[in-house]
Amino acid sequence: MEGKALTQTDFQFDGITSRYVGKVRDVYTLRDQYMVMVVTDRISAFDVILPKGIPYKGQVLNRIAVKFLDATADIVPNWKISSPHPNVTIGFKADPFKVEMVVRGYLTGHAWREYRSGKRTLCGVPLPEGMREHQRFPEPIITPTTKAEIGHDEDISREEIIRSGLVPAEEYEELERLSLALFRRGTEIAAEKGLILVDTKYEFGKREGKIILIDEIHTPDSSRYFYADGYESRLAKGQPQRQLSKEFVREWLIEKGFQGKEGQQVPEMTPDFVEEVSRRYIELYEKITGDPFEKGDLGDLENDIYRSVAEEVKKL
Repeated sequence: MEGKALTQTDFQFDGITSRYVGKVRDVYTLRDQYMVMVVTDRISAFDVILPKGIPYKGQVLNRIAVKFLDATADIVPNWKISSPHPNVTIGFKADPFKVEMVVRGYLTGHAWREYRSGKRTLCGVPLPEGMREHQRFPEPIITPTTKAEIGHDEDISREEIIRSGLVPAEEYEELERLSLALFRRGTEIAAEKGLILVDTKYEFGKREGKIILIDEIHTPDSSRYFYADGYESRLAKGQPQRQLSKEFVREWLIEKGFQGKEGQQVPEMTPDFVEEVSRRYIELYEKITGDPFEKGDLGDLENDIYRSVAEEVKKL
């Protein structure tokens, strides 16, 4: 624990069969059938975990994901059983599909960089001529990626996915249908809050032969949002859009000469900067959910998490 931020965990829950430490999440598998996902306050950019944690960031991400898992459960069942603590979701273990379903409503980010370099197809999807950065696609497109164990995910087309047997054709078509339905719901919810859901990623798995939604959904770490107000005028003038994402952290790092390249040093994260990032994440939460953010107690965070999970696990 550092500066009241949860940067690492080592819980000894009963029945642990495996433990996975990701960039931000620590996932404990219990009895080989349940997963305890602890969302830490670690923050990563350019595939590098930054040296300091951001207080409340884990709570923000976990609570947004819980809200959207609940708000989309009528479209597709998901892995969540309960969230006994603001940093934690407990759910069913599933066999994950080896692809991430990236849905894009706008020509932004990676898609724009490919387009600007002259490419007119992305993951096998044809892109219209004459588009500008941040312009809306006629219809949302799906640009899947392979799930890399280490390093970057790679673009892949639906044809390659089916041909290589990564996902059987019938199941892949169902993943596409579900992804577009989830994106539509996310778009509607965002619009009510004066936001545009620009792009996002979904991960699916199979449990007892059925497809379920796993991992986080519609959080600022997995999605990009624009403010709807001023979108059209900024687009017309070729100005950058106002984004609701962790893009501001990347911009700060670039400004300080860091892009995750070999030999580059992560700039010093001052207490003021850490506090600013924490404030921005809380602002993200309030804007995306429309709810005021209630700060969970940071005093005895690890013990609180342990107790609340142990209590919940008894009911499983």
